[in-house]
Amino acid sequence: MRNALGASLLCMSFVAAMAQGSLEPVSAFPLDSNSLVIRQPAQVNRPFSVTGQRGAILGQQDGSFELWLLPVKILHNARLTAKLEGYEATINLNDAASQIEVRPDHTTITYSHAAITVKQHMFIPRSSEAGIATAVVLFEIHAVHPAVITLQFEPSMERQWPAPNFGRPGASWSNAGSGGIYTLATDNSNFFGMVAMPGSKRGAIRPYQERPQTLPLEFNISYDPARDDHQFFPLLAAVTGVSGKPELSAAQLQAKLLETARNVPALYRSTAEYFDHFFDTRLTVQTPDKELDDALSWAEVAIEQARVSSPKGSGLAGGWYTSGDSARPGFGWFFGRDTLWTLYAVNSYGDFQLSREAMDFLLAHQRDDGKMMHEYSQTAALVDWDHLPYLYAAADSTPLFVMQMEDYVRASGDLAYLRDHWDNVKRAYAFTRAHTTNGVYDNSQGTGWVEEWLPKMPQQEIYLAALDEQSSESMARLAKLMSDEDLSSSAVQHAKKIREYLATYRTAEGLYSFSRDKDGSFDARPTVFPSVAWWSGSLELPQSEKMFDAWASPAFSTDWGMRSMAEGAATFDPMSYHHGSVWPLYTGWTALAEYRADRPQAGFASLMQNIRLTWLQDPGAVTEVLSGKFYQPLGRSSSHQLWSSAMVLAPAVRGLFGLESDVLNSRLRVNPELPAQWSEASLRNVPFGEAHLNVSMHRVDSGLEVEVESEKPIDLCLQSSRIFFDNGPCEHTKDSIHRLRIPLPDVEVGLEEHVTQPGSVTEQTKFIRQKYGNNSLQFTLDVPGNKTQRVYLRTNRPLRNLVIIGARREKEWLIVEGNSSEGYSERTINIRW
Repeated sequence: MRNALGASLLCMSFVAAMAQGSLEPVSAFPLDSNSLVIRQPAQVNRPFSVTGQRGAILGQQDGSFELWLLPVKILHNARLTAKLEGYEATINLNDAASQIEVRPDHTTITYSHAAITVKQHMFIPRSSEAGIATAVVLFEIHAVHPAVITLQFEPSMERQWPAPNFGRPGASWSNAGSGGIYTLATDNSNFFGMVAMPGSKRGAIRPYQERPQTLPLEFNISYDPARDDHQFFPLLAAVTGVSGKPELSAAQLQAKLLETARNVPALYRSTAEYFDHFFDTRLTVQTPDKELDDALSWAEVAIEQARVSSPKGSGLAGGWYTSGDSARPGFGWFFGRDTLWTLYAVNSYGDFQLSREAMDFLLAHQRDDGKMMHEYSQTAALVDWDHLPYLYAAADSTPLFVMQMEDYVRASGDLAYLRDHWDNVKRAYAFTRAHTTNGVYDNSQGTGWVEEWLPKMPQQEIYLAALDEQSSESMARLAKLMSDEDLSSSAVQHAKKIREYLATYRTAEGLYSFSRDKDGSFDARPTVFPSVAWWSGSLELPQSEKMFDAWASPAFSTDWGMRSMAEGAATFDPMSYHHGSVWPLYTGWTALAEYRADRPQAGFASLMQNIRLTWLQDPGAVTEVLSGKFYQPLGRSSSHQLWSSAMVLAPAVRGLFGLESDVLNSRLRVNPELPAQWSEASLRNVPFGEAHLNVSMHRVDSGLEVEVESEKPIDLCLQSSRIFFDNGPCEHTKDSIHRLRIPLPDVEVGLEEHVTQPGSVTEQTKFIRQKYGNNSLQFTLDVPGNKTQRVYLRTNRPLRNLVIIGARREKEWLIVEGNSSEGYSERTINIRW
């Protein structure tokens, strides 16, 4: 059936029903004034994303957008113009985009012209039926004269990759009250959609008899300031027949859409009320750095906005970005390793229901032999997904699942979930043991980390080997919980063997190789990937000081994050995906490794690089990948990347604040590494099983006083240790307030921070290392040429005869000068007292 003819027939099938329903503008209602807000000038070359359980609105900050009723892109290239009565010029409103305001429940783009202001409010309802107005846009108009505002868009009717589609949709129009509805028909008569707008008239629809030509569709909104200044004009859409099989008739779909049009305020309230109470039980922090406080909250929101409902259950989508002329909205479908890395953050802020839902989704696709899934499209059920090369393409999800199960059980105390899924855990661990080289998990069952590598793909990445060791340790502890002593003992022995094997990756220069080949040779190019060895807190690579020095140096550490490969390596390319670009994921891995290795200044620098990305591109979200040369995301980078937001949270909670829970053993690890410039910090709703703890940290003289408060008395031991898995003696008390005093060193130092501007190259000072001695501190910086760096100096008790060599002192600051030439130079500063 030709699309235009099909659209006409669909239209005829429900014309008679139109008299029973109509479209009218909605009386303006208050939009949430949540205090968590990003308000900044619109940058037309930057994206935005509004995403949720069943919908997505993806666009540019000039206000143009595409609209998804997941998993269908129903329209794209939506744009606005205005024509005012008595004003001859046509106003391109997208050129007049002036401000973007992002809140957890909605995003607003404001178009500002001397004669007219239009606000475009966008939100994802939490109460919508699948396929019916699961993404909504409200237009608020104010003008000096009556006007016609034209919303122009191109119909899409595309199912998400890789499902086949049914040709370019045709369109027909039906009046409904003061507005109307476009029906979008495809070559499959069961798969069609509708787009509605009150207070509007249609634009031109090219007659079927004319030569074929694709024209954008238009809603022409008639605005009168006397009548419409307190109205919203909602853009509503619906779709049916996503499977290609009959679902709803045209009349039924239209009736549902008109019913929804009468309930727009309730749709919005479902989202607003959810986010009004979002932080009632989730972690929030208060520190001297409000940017850091807000970034952690935004990271939690960004992860929540990646939560997608599907017939297979709720899961986490990998990332969001405009799809352009494709059917791929960034990585807007489900990924195994993306989810598992992210759940460390979710466990840290306490949404254990989300952790269970996400793991349940992955377990629903676990292979019989135990291998965990890698990738699952929202339209996977519409194709022969099992025989496409995506479902089990990667090898790392399987050890990560075992690690994540232990992390969840430790943080939640939910032993019942482990019991229910013990067979899944055992099968996953057995899979890693069945695919090894020299007894260590290898790349034979899929990619480890890299999906391409020069000059050839690796055979056994240190990334996979390090995960295998941590997975084995996790399995040992999980098996002990399940009273399987034989399995626990075996896993302990495997972990020991893998630790010894990992030591062979160390090069003569003191760095760690990227991978090992079948012939026993190593790819010794310096990369960031050994940093995952420190992730869980149970492993550290021996004699790794040179590796940490390298990661902190400008060879790896740009001013916006961690390169995957050192600048200057043989295959370094700052624009490549794996050979030198910057991923916030890598920056997060390294930040936590630096904290665990007692390098807090480098850890804080890495953490803050991720923190600042919250405002760089897609406000409130963190991008996927940036150039390794300039402070700019790659053009194809998913602007709202799931694990990038996770890498704001995990290193902050577990590294900066040093908090990790072991609920089954009634222990809370408390090992903060507050910057020298901070005197205090507090955290609300720190998760500890079913309890929510409020934790405060205050410097008092030569100690950091930590107070942990719970609503009800709980049995708890506070344990200050650098490594989490410390099973030594710990004094438990049952109380609602627990206190701990942690000794502080006599002297602490911290770099003054500087803001990096988009497009910049790396030009900031790097804190390489520090070493305490007997009444002494030595620290080393890499300082750029012709630059002066200020270093904050804190003394935690009165000191006599403070001697400083290598810097001059100005009150609480040390001043360090770089060379007079270009490039970085090493500066070592000695302090004695």
